[in-house]
Amino acid sequence: MLVFRTAGIEVAPWIPPLVAFVISFFTSMGGVSGAFLLLPFQMSVLGYTDPSVSATNQLFNIVAIPSGVYRYWKEGRMVWPLTWAVVAGTLPGVFIGAIVRVSYLPNPKHFKLFAAAVLLYIGLRMVQDLHKNKAGAHTKADAEKKFREMVRRHRAQGAQAGQGTAEALPKVKVTHFNMRRLGYTFYEEVYDTPFWGIFALAFIVGIVGGIYGIGGGAIIAPFFVTFFGLPVYTVAGAALMGTFVTSVAGVAFYQGIAPFHPNMSVAPDWLLGVLFGFGGMAGMYLGARCQKYVPARAIKWMLAGIILFTAVKYVAAFFGYS
Repeated sequence: MLVFRTAGIEVAPWIPPLVAFVISFFTSMGGVSGAFLLLPFQMSVLGYTDPSVSATNQLFNIVAIPSGVYRYWKEGRMVWPLTWAVVAGTLPGVFIGAIVRVSYLPNPKHFKLFAAAVLLYIGLRMVQDLHKNKAGAHTKADAEKKFREMVRRHRAQGAQAGQGTAEALPKVKVTHFNMRRLGYTFYEEVYDTPFWGIFALAFIVGIVGGIYGIGGGAIIAPFFVTFFGLPVYTVAGAALMGTFVTSVAGVAFYQGIAPFHPNMSVAPDWLLGVLFGFGGMAGMYLGARCQKYVPARAIKWMLAGIILFTAVKYVAAFFGYS
């Protein structure tokens, strides 16, 4: 057993990386680092409920995310203008969120209720998206099927030509990017979205992510798919990269304000965060590699189920039913 002094817990050193690996493998397919599920594990299973758990969660993002981003970049599925718009919006929000967490939500019981509200909203939005627009369901399914068929075809062609799969896959091509609109093409489909809509969403998500300690990817990825109609195959990389940058800022901010709160655990538990990060690094890389072979609908149903289960559990615990 290993003692983590900042977190105030004792746990076998192989458990954090294993748990992070399993979570990140599945969640990274939807453009989510897995931090939104890792935080409930730390609070409910490990008993780590101090405000520093949010910073530790963001430290996990810093270590784990680069492998997933690298894979999406290598396969040409990074929409960089979308990524930087997300970063610009979430950075100021994450600082506000960190202050709110330390000043107004240090109580574990109240924070769990806040966490439940965030998870419920995310989960219900995803379920609503899966059920609405049934008239277009076949079109979306056909598009996803068409994409997977292209992946298989290019993989076969690449093998015959002596190329890797990533080099043979279709790439994202940005058609326009300015202060009003962002547009790009991917697999013969054209996507166009308002810049300020993305920025405003990112700012709000930054605040929530700064409080919760998730960087915001778990919230912003479903919004991109639901409200802006962007494909999960291109959103995932941008959401992960945005989460990485904002997590760096979040950890630095929590560490910086720690001396002003000497009676409270605010700075991250570096050892625990790094162990989680190593497991998440492997899980995200494999998840990003496998995502193109898994239907986007299946990914969203999986995430929605896990999110809602965790949220209901927290609400029940708050009212004394578990």
